[in-house]
Amino acid sequence: MPEKTLLCTFFVDGLFFGIEVEKVQEIIRYQEMTRVPLAPAVVGELINLRGQIVTAIDLRRRLDLCDRAIEQLPLNVIVRTGDETVSLLVDDIGDVLEVFQADFETPPDTFTSKIRPLIRGAYKLEGQLLLFLDVDKVVDFSSH
Repeated sequence: MPEKTLLCTFFVDGLFFGIEVEKVQEIIRYQEMTRVPLAPAVVGELINLRGQIVTAIDLRRRLDLCDRAIEQLPLNVIVRTGDETVSLLVDDIGDVLEVFQADFETPPDTFTSKIRPLIRGAYKLEGQLLLFLDVDKVVDFSSH
């Protein structure tokens, strides 16, 4: 792991998450979504991103957190994993932060069995904990 890393940060149900900046294609406001019949609730919807159909993954559901309020529209963090483009639905966007290896710790034992496998670990920052999300695992549903 490099000595320092740049993470794009965002919030989901009050938790503070980060993913590698190089995996983020763009961040966009709420987009109209089309429900996919018979798809799992965690995936469930598609967005049209300038003519490209992109799967939207609701991070609240993927991480087994409570659903967002109906009136609270999610934001889209568009990420690239391999040759796939996916939208992660989040509550709010943070900043790009530089984090250091010295502040990195393995995932805390207090996390549920749904969250723990999806995070690489945590960075202890001043006043908050930044959870380092493993995007490849978040978009991989083959283990379900």
